[in-house]
Amino acid sequence: MPKFYITTPIYYVTDKPHLGNAYPTIVADVLARWHRLRGDDVYFLVGTDEHGEKVETAAKAAGKAPKEFVDSIVGVYRDVWSKLSISYDVFVRTSSPAHEAVVAQVIDKMARSGDIYVGNYEGWYCLPDESFWTDLQLINGKCPICGREVKKLKEETYFFRLSRYQDRLLKFYDDRPAFLSPKLRSKEIINRVKDGLRDVSITRTTVKWAVPFPMDKKHYVYVWVDALCNYISALGWPDGDKFGEFWPADVHLVGKEINWFHSVIWPAMLFSAGIEPPKMVFAHGWWTADGKKMSKSLGNFVDITGLADKYSVDAVRYTLLREMPLGDDGDFSEKTMITRLNNELVAELGNLVNRALTIAEKFDDKIEGTPELDAKLDIEKIDNAMLELDTFGALNEIFAYIRVANKYVNDKEPWKLHGKELSQVLYNLLESIRIISVLISPFMPDTGKRLSEQLGVEQGKLSDCKFGAFNGKPKRGAYLFRKVQTTE
Repeated sequence: MPKFYITTPIYYVTDKPHLGNAYPTIVADVLARWHRLRGDDVYFLVGTDEHGEKVETAAKAAGKAPKEFVDSIVGVYRDVWSKLSISYDVFVRTSSPAHEAVVAQVIDKMARSGDIYVGNYEGWYCLPDESFWTDLQLINGKCPICGREVKKLKEETYFFRLSRYQDRLLKFYDDRPAFLSPKLRSKEIINRVKDGLRDVSITRTTVKWAVPFPMDKKHYVYVWVDALCNYISALGWPDGDKFGEFWPADVHLVGKEINWFHSVIWPAMLFSAGIEPPKMVFAHGWWTADGKKMSKSLGNFVDITGLADKYSVDAVRYTLLREMPLGDDGDFSEKTMITRLNNELVAELGNLVNRALTIAEKFDDKIEGTPELDAKLDIEKIDNAMLELDTFGALNEIFAYIRVANKYVNDKEPWKLHGKELSQVLYNLLESIRIISVLISPFMPDTGKRLSEQLGVEQGKLSDCKFGAFNGKPKRGAYLFRKVQTTE
């Protein structure tokens, strides 16, 4: 059985989930569900990044001890992922003793490779991103990622010899061209590595809410080194069965702002520890809201659970996946979401199902016929798109077929037919809808399930997406989606 291991970023537990971190989690869920449809053995990781100065500061502001604070936020994440139908297999927490033990073991391996040494660090530190920068990397004196203020730090630290792995990384990128994905992000990473790598600080002395550094009790592990190890600690590295079964990861899905940590520092750490790197790091784009970058100061973070309550979970999932190709930047607008809901989910998918099932449940004879619509659907093309992480392209193909089926209804006018002629049309429509219910289920799980129930069939796998005998008992239920009335 083919294996598929996909991970999302693990999110800082400083606030509740919003659109920015719900997006990659939904994308990863769709990919995991698709691979399950294919019959693959899937392991899907989500989790929370619970250490570091930013978390320590947030806990203090909330009047709580760090552990008490992170426990309360983790519960919120679990609830939101459940609400959004996220079918994860493991929820990793970096404050767990098992994870902390793996971090210490990885550092021990790196030290045995001669890649860790003590020195003094002086540079600029961005608290929101928990990242260090040189004078040359700053933009107008501010963090190049988030544009916020940085502070000067000078302290004793332990360094990782990242510079030692420059040539090996470049050869790795050349040998594994899919590792840096999508292609539009690879050039930036490769050029930065070619410009030269500096050794990186991997410990702090001033932050106590962190993993103790095993080589020196005065030091604590820098949060990024700690966090990156979650992808193998969740598998029970080094001896766990899951590690042997699923590593290397097929896809680390991350935001483009943390691509450097995952595409450069992480594989170098793994080289040092004698562990094979993942197969791919895919850096997705950023969402803006009505043309402006989301930020707490602007107050324009999109409340993902509020949207789900207002329009349905599946409508939210569909819009985020339909609005832009994975890897591009996109702008979220509630107005655009309503337009897609009304025009595509209601007028195309919902209309097809409602018209077909309304007629089918009144048809007393056995529904049978010969395929007429099967040639209009290219399952292999959709599957290949999903294997290439082209969720946008796959949805385009699925909804193109939904429009073909709607045209078939308009052309055949089944409400005017009887007997075998009607049976022939209903057969093609119901088999089409049965297959559509399978194909859309990773994107809109509840909708796929409801469709199967209305058709009176079991939910199928990808291998069932071919015309055969229709054996269901159609019974039209509630509308899949309701049109949203607007003032325009």
